[in-house]
Amino acid sequence: MSKQRKTQWIAIILSSILAISVISGCGTATGKDKEGKLKLKIADISTNTVFRVAKSKGFFNKHGIDAELVNFATPAEGVNSLFIKQVDVAFGADFPLLNAVSKGDYTIFASSGTATDLSASEWKLFVRKEIGSAADLKGKKLSFSRGTFIPYLWDVYLAENGVALSDVELIGQGGFDEAYVALKKGEIDAAWVYGAVLNEKFGALSEAKELSDMSKTPVRLGTGLIASNDIISSNQKGFVNLLKALDEASAYAQTHPEETADLMYEEVKQPREATLKDLPKNPWNLGFTEQAYAGLQGQKEYMVANGIIEKDFELNDKLNLDLVREAFPDRVINLK
Repeated sequence: MSKQRKTQWIAIILSSILAISVISGCGTATGKDKEGKLKLKIADISTNTVFRVAKSKGFFNKHGIDAELVNFATPAEGVNSLFIKQVDVAFGADFPLLNAVSKGDYTIFASSGTATDLSASEWKLFVRKEIGSAADLKGKKLSFSRGTFIPYLWDVYLAENGVALSDVELIGQGGFDEAYVALKKGEIDAAWVYGAVLNEKFGALSEAKELSDMSKTPVRLGTGLIASNDIISSNQKGFVNLLKALDEASAYAQTHPEETADLMYEEVKQPREATLKDLPKNPWNLGFTEQAYAGLQGQKEYMVANGIIEKDFELNDKLNLDLVREAFPDRVINLK
């Protein structure tokens, strides 16, 4: 790795660590409530329907889970909050999951099954109006959300278009709202964003335009669930029930889109039309496939090679598929 590129990666890692340090919290809620339900604090984001449907429609309660949802700007922030025990369970893309399991005693215990071309097409690349092609990004300031897979996406996208990562400046930001303001002001030149609400918001900027989307790259965003080894080992049956609750909630959201859209508007003020657009593109199908495994393994190799993960590890040691195998035996691979 070149010295300049290594310097950029160090800056990315430091900004991710900073993001972790500023998250505040006062411990998790694992245990039993007075009715004997498993108490869990679960990291969530405002555009994810699955956890909210599971809580509001009683699927958590049905399966003996007393869930408290803790909202974050990005899934990566939710994963980072595991380090300070602000939550018990988080979900996120391969990058923050691998970063977490490389640093401590955490386990990835299921995949959401959303690494599809359709889902990838919802990741849009918005650039300043004067940028006509990917080649024009050379020398520009490119946004990334701290602790996420976006630096990896930038690396792949730029390389495919003849631009080296060392030819750009990656600007770490706390979330999409920060990127929106920075793009509008010209403080950054490009940003990847996801979902109907953000795509519409960024698309309305007079200063910017859509240049591409992630489906035009080889990157597919694997998403998984993660928790500490201690919590899983002491509550295995509860975590099987958690998976069942989330699976039922996902199915319910897909078959009741209007009701789900009303729920999302009521709880987080997400426009109904945005939920209706996003839902069919991101159905959770909990399990663990060969594709999920290959995605994690490939990105782990990339992160190790680029110094993002300092000490390599055996991926199989960081996976616990017993829970998803008990919940959905036909949806999980056998690890070799």
